[in-house]
Amino acid sequence: MDTIITPEDLQHRLDDLRNSQMSIGLVPTMGYLHDGHLSLIRKAKSENDAVVTTIFVNPLQFSATEDLDTYPKDIESDTFLAKEAGTDFLFTPSHKEMFCDDVLTAVSVQEISSVLEGASRPTHFSGVATIVAKLFNIVGVCSAYFGEKDWQQIQVIKRMVKDLSYRVEIEGCPIVREEDGLAMSSRNVYLTEEQRKEAANIPESLLKAHQEIRAGERQSTIVKRIITERLDRSSAIEIDYVELVNGESLKITDQIDEQTRVLVAVKIGSARLIDNMNALKGLDR
Repeated sequence: MDTIITPEDLQHRLDDLRNSQMSIGLVPTMGYLHDGHLSLIRKAKSENDAVVTTIFVNPLQFSATEDLDTYPKDIESDTFLAKEAGTDFLFTPSHKEMFCDDVLTAVSVQEISSVLEGASRPTHFSGVATIVAKLFNIVGVCSAYFGEKDWQQIQVIKRMVKDLSYRVEIEGCPIVREEDGLAMSSRNVYLTEEQRKEAANIPESLLKAHQEIRAGERQSTIVKRIITERLDRSSAIEIDYVELVNGESLKITDQIDEQTRVLVAVKIGSARLIDNMNALKGLDR
């Protein structure tokens, strides 16, 4: 595995691979890698000749009140794990390498960026789209792998790729979960031992909802109430939103069908956690 820190060096290396007709897989991350990230790298490796894993904590997607300064980092562990999972090129640029002193250009995907996560974090998806667009420009033609835990993020990136004609294939990959069902996240490290136990209510609430759906329930309002009531049992959990939406458009739906996605966001202590499932298929396991 080669570690690369400048966009120009990475571009030259990947151009050489493409000239040899080699395919490239891209796994963008903010580091502090866990099994969810590693599953993306392994998937990319199984489908491509070479894999680029990027580690860059993107300041553009953090608001002034969010956890940019405290976001967990462990580059030594990340380097080892990325290599073991099959990374060929580890791209770890500094902020100076990625941006000028003042970033004057931004990418914004309208409508689907302003709801759900966007309602709570108004500048978030512009920051995500801008950095991902930059990575796509650096890496070039590739297949890019993203975890479905960030379901809305994938829809934003897919729309950006479509609208701006990027020669990139977006691959969404199933959520990787802990033994009790909690979706793996770098922010899980913020949880105390007691909060971590309470966090298990998130997947349990989705599982309960799916059981009702399997039994025939198709009213979104009822399913939403089932999830909310389960989460409200825990005094440690503050609900941000529980919504049932069309998985592509992210528009709220009244009736559940095969396109319906259940999306949940909560706060537990200093951690903000999200999860989701296909309403008819249930949790990824």
